[in-house]
Amino acid sequence: QVQLVESGGGLVQAGGSLRLSCVASGRIFRVNTIGWYRQAPGQQRRELVALITSGDSTNYADSVKGRFTISRDNSKNTVYLQMNSLKPEDAAVYYCYVKSVADYWGQGTQVTVSS
Repeated sequence: QVQLVESGGGLVQAGGSLRLSCVASGRIFRVNTIGWYRQAPGQQRRELVALITSGDSTNYADSVKGRFTISRDNSKNTVYLQMNSLKPEDAAVYYCYVKSVADYWGQGTQVTVSS
């Protein structure tokens, strides 16, 4: 059974940084996209970044471009989201996902940014 588990969220001051991790367990075949979404209270879930595994191309939402960076360590089955220059509007629950023959989601990790 595939599981994605995020960690690394927490409380940070505006301008600070956090690195989120997403560890995958179980076997996932034919992964084509990995990425991160976030959802703030009362808002829809929004995609932040998608990494296309064939070629490692990335697509970032304008709201995080230049501040957030996705990376992965295949040896650890882990995807990271480095978040710099955090703003209060970045506060949300952050979810990682994997798209393959099926789609998998983590349970989310809370990020709070104080002004």
